[in-house]
Amino acid sequence: MDRRRGGRSQSRFDHRPEREEALVSASEAAALLGVKLATLYTYVSRGLVRCVPVPGTKENRYARADLERLKVRHDARAGHAAVAAGALLWGEPVIDSAVSRVEARGLAYRGLHSAVELATQGCSFEDVAELLWSGVLPKRRDTTWPRPPMPFPPSALAALLPQGTPPAEVLATLVSLLGARDTVRFAAPPDQELARARSLLRHLAAWVCAARAPERVELALREGTVADSLARAWDARSSHAPAVLNQALVLCADHELNVSTFAARVTASSGADLYACVSAAMAALSGAKHGGACDRVEALLAEVGRPEQAKEAVATYLERGEAVPGFGHRLYPQGDPRTPPLILAARELRPDARAVRVGSALVEVMRDGGHPAPSMEVGLVMLAEALGLPKGAAATVFAVGRAAGWVAHVMEQREQGHLLRPRARFVGPSSPPED
Repeated sequence: MDRRRGGRSQSRFDHRPEREEALVSASEAAALLGVKLATLYTYVSRGLVRCVPVPGTKENRYARADLERLKVRHDARAGHAAVAAGALLWGEPVIDSAVSRVEARGLAYRGLHSAVELATQGCSFEDVAELLWSGVLPKRRDTTWPRPPMPFPPSALAALLPQGTPPAEVLATLVSLLGARDTVRFAAPPDQELARARSLLRHLAAWVCAARAPERVELALREGTVADSLARAWDARSSHAPAVLNQALVLCADHELNVSTFAARVTASSGADLYACVSAAMAALSGAKHGGACDRVEALLAEVGRPEQAKEAVATYLERGEAVPGFGHRLYPQGDPRTPPLILAARELRPDARAVRVGSALVEVMRDGGHPAPSMEVGLVMLAEALGLPKGAAATVFAVGRAAGWVAHVMEQREQGHLLRPRARFVGPSSPPED
């Protein structure tokens, strides 16, 4: 049935989801920065501020996050207080770290090893984790971690969870239970903490199926690597699954001070144990603007449905002044270099898979229109579909991989030894209200 609203046919894409990021008009952008329109356009031409065309008009919309980041730099002239006030809003660096370096050209673990090169050259996730934790890439390049004992029957955890619990939520529950059972987890020496971290990551990979197929957990835990455990736990349909999952894990292993990593560091600064730090990171990861980005891409691909609908979907988002979910990354103006290897792997595995075809069509439409490049979430969702993994698997692969980085930052924060306690600038009433 052709439903109409205000005389206009209602598109199946005409909905009002939560925006991925705010966009403002040119006049609003210039006012926020305190500059003339000509200056704003100069910033756009220099790649400092992204703009999104409004179809059917000559107008553009501008990314508010980019504007706020640029304003922080300008406010630095006002002194320390202005810098400190804006530092947590995609502003200036606030923590010294040697775990990874993020630049427009790419991501380097420990500042020396390209994450993309490590992934595409087949370096194991275990080796990359050891690199992040120690600063040294193992020479033998075949690191294996001992198989941890089964802490309790998988069926016991499955009984606690509602049917259909997303795998990332399964892991969040698992981490809390593992922590409660580890009575010597407090103030552990570094070597014991590393052993605990290896065991934890092995468990994370094996237990992703606990809600759907608890009988596979023990089989997955017997596998030799984290990637093999993931493939067995999800009963991945391709013999290439361990290799491509390993590649994805390596690409996800760390990314500087993202929301979940910062949560882990704040928790570590309080003296909390490793399980508590990872639990805090997972809680942050569950948010729609962080780990939930994969879920939004899943929803987008399902909504578009067919490759032929990609152009209409993109036009609808842009017409509403909204960013297309899964496209654009503030730290990579020219595109996230971690994404192409994931998309390529998905296309090589199952080019006929629905999400692979739809995702490819969206990437093409966005590229042809001069719009932002796909983020890593698009590649992860396409890869999960190519492997026949369950809903929510893309976000879970991200979580398992990023756990290596969480551990690295927890250890680094402990070495630095200070409490992360930023100050708030009070902006409430200066005097009590009158009676």
